[in-house]
Amino acid sequence: MHLLMEIAWTHVSTRIRQTIVASLGVAAGIAITIMMASLMTGDQEDFVRTLVDSIPHVTVSAERRAVRRQPAEQVYAAAQATSTIAAKKLTEIKNPKDIMASLRSWLPGAVAPSVKTTVILHSGQKSAGVTLIGIDPRFERDVSKLASQMQAGHIADLYKGTNALIVGQALAKKIGLRIGSSVNISTGEGLVVAGSIVGIYSTGQTELDEAQVFGLLRTAQVLAGQPGVINELRIRLRDAREAPEIAKRVEALTGYRAMSWQEANADLMSAFVIRDIIMIVIMSAMMFASTLGIYSIISTITQEKRRDIAIMKSFGMKAGLVLSIFLVESAIMGAIGVVVGWVLGYLLCIAMSQITVANPITGAAVPLPLAFVPLHYMVVAMIALTACFAAAYFPSQKASRLLPVDIIRGGAA
Repeated sequence: MHLLMEIAWTHVSTRIRQTIVASLGVAAGIAITIMMASLMTGDQEDFVRTLVDSIPHVTVSAERRAVRRQPAEQVYAAAQATSTIAAKKLTEIKNPKDIMASLRSWLPGAVAPSVKTTVILHSGQKSAGVTLIGIDPRFERDVSKLASQMQAGHIADLYKGTNALIVGQALAKKIGLRIGSSVNISTGEGLVVAGSIVGIYSTGQTELDEAQVFGLLRTAQVLAGQPGVINELRIRLRDAREAPEIAKRVEALTGYRAMSWQEANADLMSAFVIRDIIMIVIMSAMMFASTLGIYSIISTITQEKRRDIAIMKSFGMKAGLVLSIFLVESAIMGAIGVVVGWVLGYLLCIAMSQITVANPITGAAVPLPLAFVPLHYMVVAMIALTACFAAAYFPSQKASRLLPVDIIRGGAA
């Protein structure tokens, strides 16, 4: 083993130029692949992060996935309820305080009550239909990023005025609103109340900012015509990835429909699956191209050492030992290339992260999103080392089977 390592190291260290060329070939393929993987993964993670920060991880609504079996149905083949009063009661969550107390005892996160209703905002000659979400500012900081998304004002300012509202930046531009603006809020039942704008927020998603406004619980309850009603519980978890499992547990305990952010954005998540497949195909193509380059460089160097193989075999060295020497050489050059490639890839990612792109809506400079994922480094390294071994194995095995005199005289391989 000592002789094998000594010969391999001698070959690598005495032919510096070949070693550098081979190692740089490996390093270049690894670095570029790591950079592209980081950029594509970072872009997707940034989009999901923006989406998740803008909505609750789990939403418990005053609905049931399946209608409860009525007592009459246990006796008769069918039963039907036509009471409009009963139908209206189904829109609220019963005993919300007790439910929230129960959830807080085990929930790995926070829960807050809210009231969701549809209203129309009128400002001068302009108007817009929006979803009004009534919140309790004391709990809202724990279940959403609204406090950090405020562009003007604070969520506590909702207490400062009658029917005070916080509107999205896109909506404010659309109908001409600013802090202190007066608006009329109307409902489909004909109720009209006066309100004021005390805050402006921005999630970075124009559609959401145009369609969603926030007010106090009591404001939404009055506009809904149901004082004291709570028709939604908003949950935020410490780990957003646990949302589907938590939603199932909440639904089983409360009986009300609990929807995770993944379920609410099922179409978007399916698009991400397609995007992941595209990313894997692109990365595989890039790594395949890099692998061909690595294979070409290593195999060429191995072919150039056929005379060394002849000399070693003429001294009685076994074919298996000769093959092992070249595999060790390939491993050394591959290992050097991997380490250098890791460093170059990391530096390329750092350099790319310094590039900023202007947001077409806000004009703000946004840095390119990159994800530093250790798995990328490991997978690319394994593929590169495998290519190095293959590039050394096949030419060396072929050459080691030849008679030394055939190699020295230039006989056919």
